[in-house]
Amino acid sequence: MSETWAIVLIDDEEDIREVMSLALADAGYDVRTAPDGEAGLRMCTASPPQIVITDIRMPGMNGLQVLERVKHEFPDTEVIVATAFGEMELAIRALQLDASDFITKPIGSDNLFLALHRARERYTSRRRLKDYTLLLEREKAETSQQLLKTIAFQRNLIESSMDGILGVDEQQIVVIYNRSMEQLLGIPRDQVLHRMPFSRFFRPEEAVRFESELRGERFGGHNRLFLFETLLKTGSGREIPVQVSAAVLMDDGRESGLVGFFRDLREFRRLERELADQARILHQDKMMSLGRLAASVVHEINNPLSGILNYLRLMSRLLQEDTFTDERRGKFRRYLGIAETETNRCSQIVSNLLSFSRRSPAAFAPVDVAELMRRSILLSQHKLELSHIRLKPRVSPSLPAVEGDFNQLQQCVINLIFNAIDAMPQGGTLTLEARAGEPAQTVSIRVQDTGPGIPAEHLSSIFEPFFTTKSEGHGLGLGLSTVYGIVERHHGTVSARNLDEGGALFVITLPAARSS
Repeated sequence: MSETWAIVLIDDEEDIREVMSLALADAGYDVRTAPDGEAGLRMCTASPPQIVITDIRMPGMNGLQVLERVKHEFPDTEVIVATAFGEMELAIRALQLDASDFITKPIGSDNLFLALHRARERYTSRRRLKDYTLLLEREKAETSQQLLKTIAFQRNLIESSMDGILGVDEQQIVVIYNRSMEQLLGIPRDQVLHRMPFSRFFRPEEAVRFESELRGERFGGHNRLFLFETLLKTGSGREIPVQVSAAVLMDDGRESGLVGFFRDLREFRRLERELADQARILHQDKMMSLGRLAASVVHEINNPLSGILNYLRLMSRLLQEDTFTDERRGKFRRYLGIAETETNRCSQIVSNLLSFSRRSPAAFAPVDVAELMRRSILLSQHKLELSHIRLKPRVSPSLPAVEGDFNQLQQCVINLIFNAIDAMPQGGTLTLEARAGEPAQTVSIRVQDTGPGIPAEHLSSIFEPFFTTKSEGHGLGLGLSTVYGIVERHHGTVSARNLDEGGALFVITLPAARSS
């Protein structure tokens, strides 16, 4: 970094403050830490930083209150809020309060430094626009005051002005036309001085407005400076946006002419558009990220939660029976164990989704395909039973292991099983098979149902994100796209086709693990 960026880090957890401050310091940032909002604001008051990073949930003053105080007292400071996963409403509220960005806990370095990059760009753009505007107004005011006082005596000053200067006499003929004006319009001086009326450089309606507003009470009438924006016609007929400072000149109570100062606004307009585009893109990115994240979490966690609910219902039914035999006690323990497993899977799904969104590498290791199938069946058994689906598992003996992340691959198999169950609302048969694949050195996992099949017009779209044929409220169209993404990262393939005898067949093909 060409300059040192100051950061005030506010978090009530000492471990988080220590880890983040070390990471930020290693990246070249000047970091000060505070355990609460009040202490953080005192640090900002003592020496305002460019960036504040604050946790949302803290005792005393929370992160949203810190955000409001910082933006009120230090409007140039950018604020990044840290939220716990699932606090989307708080994150959206923070963005509405003009937070630069948000990051979710646990905070990964990639997301942290991406948010810092965006905050720095936003801070720099704001400062650039503010400095440019202040410079523009300062130069205009200084130039206008000096020239209006000494226009008759200081021709050199007129010529050296960066603004275009145009002066006309009482007949509205140009008598002052400096170098900047010549460059702005592209018309030689000898063609303008004492030859052209000032109206030549405006649209007819703009010339009328110019004179009307110049002499109107809105701007104070005669001998008062007024400022407005208009379009100026160049020698080639092109129109350029300009800011005009002008005044009527009086001599012994008689109007003797007028003088105008013209500032080219093209670069200013370009900067405005650039900043507006940047702000729009950042806003769209934030909203799209929020939407995708929320939708993914809802969809992917719904399945294990449904399993937990079903087993809790079975356990409740067992408890309502008059006798609690050893057999029923064993079932109760088994249902409780599966509910615990499903709860852990919810946590793993969240971690996997976060890893996916951050493009983090999966935890690859040799995966026993038979064990993968057994675990997937166990976690799906309750839904198969409740949906009156007959399962036909087939696992070829002596299958080689595949290289991959066990939990992510399990998620793929379960998603395909649940997809097959949804295709058979009246019950049916699901065939789950693992066998040596084609080509050699691959393993195929096949999921076959006896449902109606996939409409031909949908076959090419079923793996696209958010594509679904289900009615509203029955899925977000993320299950198959998640399967596709995971399999692709495992250097495998996934395909779907309809069978001649009816139903659909999904095939995952994965490369076998390399022998050590």
